[in-house]
Amino acid sequence: MEVKVGMADMNVCASPDSIITLGLGSCVGLVLYDPTTKICGMVHVMLPDSKTIGVGTNPAKFADTGVEELLKMVVKKGAKKEKLVAKMAGGAQMFSVNKDSPMLRVGERNVAAVKEELKKLGIRLISEDTGENFGRTVIFYPESGEYLIRAIGKEPKTI
Repeated sequence: MEVKVGMADMNVCASPDSIITLGLGSCVGLVLYDPTTKICGMVHVMLPDSKTIGVGTNPAKFADTGVEELLKMVVKKGAKKEKLVAKMAGGAQMFSVNKDSPMLRVGERNVAAVKEELKKLGIRLISEDTGENFGRTVIFYPESGEYLIRAIGKEPKTI
């Protein structure tokens, strides 16, 4: 079964299922994965920081709340925190107008915020496919630990 993760959403799954999110532009698709239990979770982070906007009822929307919430979800499903590793994709610069404006560099800020949260939680980022200027659809397979990245006009890539 393919478990779907929408925008500003998160979910968990275990092998033999896979987990997918579509249309990552400046958003980041972060996977936390326990290679021993084959349990994983994915969060589709839209924005770096909830403090300026307020989290409301959706922690998945923000890096500073979504990463920690995803950690709780995968551990509850049976993953061991000390075994977790992370992979991520996305964080593209989708708009070419005024690249110097920090408000428009959302992708870059999302990537940095996710990395900061992983560091705080003591989870090692083992691979990433971030930046550039194109959208991605990603599928994670907990059986193999492969993170498949598809982008229009590009060869599929596995990290």
